[in-house]
Amino acid sequence: MPEETESDQLERNFSELLQELRVAQAGVQILFAFLLTIVFTPVFERVSTFARDLHLTTVLLAAGSAAFLTAPAAWHRVLFRHGRRREILHAANIFALIGLGMLAASMSCTVLLVGAVVVPGWPAALMGAVSGLVFFGLWFALPARLRNRSH
Repeated sequence: MPEETESDQLERNFSELLQELRVAQAGVQILFAFLLTIVFTPVFERVSTFARDLHLTTVLLAAGSAAFLTAPAAWHRVLFRHGRRREILHAANIFALIGLGMLAASMSCTVLLVGAVVVPGWPAALMGAVSGLVFFGLWFALPARLRNRSH
């Protein structure tokens, strides 16, 4: 197998990143659509101020996640013919991590929101906290631990 050039490596890395982002983007798009439809249901008219504020926070987190997860494609489109692939890839990696963090937060807030409507109080808070810990552990803590162990 011939040795990979730096340009080939950058192209492959960016392609791999875009494949990963497609998975996350589908999740955030479905979540965002779900969150948008909630406000048009009769149940939402009767929820507490806390649930309304939490819903708005969750929508903003999901929108932020969508912005960060789609930013790499936009950057690539604007800069792809300007020899800036290294900078695009560096920024895209940061955007992906921020977007995934915001997606994890919005997913956890969604669990908390549903819990606040179905089983208010500490059970809802526990559900939200546990989901947040699961996302953080699976998406960030365990990979970071594995990365640090390999050095």
